[in-house]
Parts: sequence; structure tokens; C-alpha cells
Amino acid sequence: MGLIVQKYGGTSVGDLVRIQEVAKRVAKTYDAGNQVVVVLSAMSGVTDHLIQMAEVLSDKPNKREMDVLLATGEQTTVALLAIALEKMGYKAQSFLGHQVRILTNNAAQSARILDVQADPIKDALADNAIVVVAGFQGVDGCGNITTLGRGGSDTSAVAVAAALGADSCEIYTDVDGVYTADPRVVSKARKLKCVTHDVMLEMSSLGAKVLQIRSVEFAAKHNVPVHVRSSFNEEEGTMIVCEDRDMERMLVAGVTFVKTDARITVTKVPDEPGVAAKVFSAVADAGISVDMIIQNTRASNMTDITFTVPKTDYKDALVIVEKIAKEIGAESVAGDANIAKVSVTGVGMKSHHGVAAKMFSTLAAKSINIMMISTSEIRISCVVEEKYAELACQILHTEFGLDAD
Repeated sequence: MGLIVQKYGGTSVGDLVRIQEVAKRVAKTYDAGNQVVVVLSAMSGVTDHLIQMAEVLSDKPNKREMDVLLATGEQTTVALLAIALEKMGYKAQSFLGHQVRILTNNAAQSARILDVQADPIKDALADNAIVVVAGFQGVDGCGNITTLGRGGSDTSAVAVAAALGADSCEIYTDVDGVYTADPRVVSKARKLKCVTHDVMLEMSSLGAKVLQIRSVEFAAKHNVPVHVRSSFNEEEGTMIVCEDRDMERMLVAGVTFVKTDARITVTKVPDEPGVAAKVFSAVADAGISVDMIIQNTRASNMTDITFTVPKTDYKDALVIVEKIAKEIGAESVAGDANIAKVSVTGVGMKSHHGVAAKMFSTLAAKSINIMMISTSEIRISCVVEEKYAELACQILHTEFGLDAD
């Protein structure tokens, strides 16, 4: 007998018919001799509707009250699934985040899980119940309801699986696994049978929308095997596991892109100690994250600094940097919100040469100019014009031999 944690997203529980279908799948897993814990999202569209109602009443709703409001979406689905399972003759018990005691920090609407005190779940499992847990929510040290941010139910599921020492965490969604690229952009994208936590972490941060990035971080930290699969068919999905010496080390496992960043360049910055710190400290103090950074040395002890920020923070960052630029004596500040970041990721890069050269020459062959480059041990990212994002993804997918036959 195994202990299986299953998570179902909003589209999987989008209406009562789908909730009944989920109940049947859960029951099938239970009937196979497994203990089952189910983690649910709110019904598709419910969270957006709750946000819209709050925004009718206030243009800046209190974050604590928003957490209380948004948590009701998952409360509805866990109760409905438990009711459906009971109707089918199974013993089921639902738990909200504070009942399990998924302990988080107090960052309203973007809380991070600190601990999962899973004794209530263990007691219910020992009583042969199917346990249904509300995803996306927890409780802080003061007893306030908190939520984990969009996609937080993925993290809830992995955290519960880690706390219970589950044999597997199955993430059911509207796609049937992790693909080498977005199938809507690359028609020949193919499903991966297995991918490492590290590669999935890079792909999630670079545009793959299958899993919330924090859930992958949690899975990697606690060595939780994750199975991403569709709730609409019985096909095997993609296993996300720790790297093993015997597993296939694909040179490139996937090609991703994001259009969510903007670029800022500060020209002719005095090349002196502490100057760059002033620029980035001011940006950080405003709560704005910086991703890629490039510094080019000019003559006469001057340098240019280029970096990227989230597009949502672009205008605020530009104002801040323009002010700092005057203080440090830089010549000018320029910005560009029409960029995209295209990336190739794969464990095989650790032991193979020439990936960067191949990527650059492939883009050059289609006259796609590279504005910025960043790398890690298993990833290379290039900033290009936004209009070339899809084309770049397609040609790189083909060039690195990822196209389905």
C-alpha cells in the first residue's frame, strides 16, 4: 500500500460534473490499496471573480481581508469533493489550511510555507478516510488565514507530500505532462517522460507554466517525486525527480520563452567602487526584482549597465534609475519593454560543449539579434526583440533535435 498525494487544478474541478469525475479517479486510486490525500484548487474562474468583487468595493483592498476572501474558493471545492466521495460510499474528510495547520509567514497574498503539522491528516488516514485538503492557503503564527499566491495549490500539495513522506505527488492539470516547448507555439513539441528537479526549476522560472516555481523548489529541497499528468485521460505524464547517474542526460530538454521582462540601460556610469551598488540598492529598496545584469566597460573609466526587471515594475524602476543616474553622474537612461527572453535548458550541458555557439548561430541565421546573454550550468538565456520570441523558440527546438517525429 502506498501513500499518494493528488492535486487537482481549477479546470479539473471546474464544475460539479468534473468534481464527480475527480471523485471517481480518487476512488480508483484508493481501491488499488493506497492511502490518498487530495489537494484542490478553487473552481476555474472563481478566484478571479472574488478579486473582481473586492475591487468593485475598493481600488486597494486590504491584503489580510483578501486572503480571507480568496481562501473561500478552495473551501468550496474540498467540501464538494468530500460530499461526492461520501455519496459513493467512501469515508472522506476535508481540511482547511488552518485545520491541517499549514504554517506560513505573514506575507499576505504571497505567503511562504514554513511547516506542515500533518497529525490531523495522519489520524484521518489511520481511520481509513480519504483526506481532502484545501490548497493555496495556510495560517500564520497569529492565526490569520494566508494565501500562497497564484498556483499556490501546487506548493500546498508538494509540502503536504513532503510532510507525510508520500510515495508520490501527482499533479493533475489540463495538460498531460511537461513538454519540450509550449505546444501552442511549437507544433512538434513532445512530452518528456522524465525531467530532473533542477531542469524543471529552470524551465518553470523561464516560461514553462506547468508548475508553480515554488512547488518545484519545495520538491527539490525535500526530494519529493512529482508526477505531472492530465485529469482528462489515463495516460502517464512526466515524472520530476532528483538527478540520477543512470538517467538519460539530454543535451537540451526544453526551449522556453517569457515576455514578462523589460530592459533598462544606464550609459556612461562612472567606473568606481560602490556606484553599481547605489543603482541596484535603490531598485531593491522599492521591492523590484532584477534578473539579468550586464556591465560593459568603456574608455575613460566609464561603463554601461544593462539589466532586466519585471514588465509590471518597469515604469517605477525607470523613474528610480533616472533619479539615481543624475546623482552618480551617468549620462543617460534608456528603456525597452518590447523584449523577450528565450532559453534552452538541459542537464547534458554540464558535460557537452558548443551549446552556446549553436544557439547563437541558429538565431543569427534568422537575423535575430541577441541583446543580452545569461547562463547557468544547465541553461542559456538570450534577450531578443519580443516579436521574434515564437520564431526563436521554434528554430531552436528544431536545431537541438527536439521535434517529434
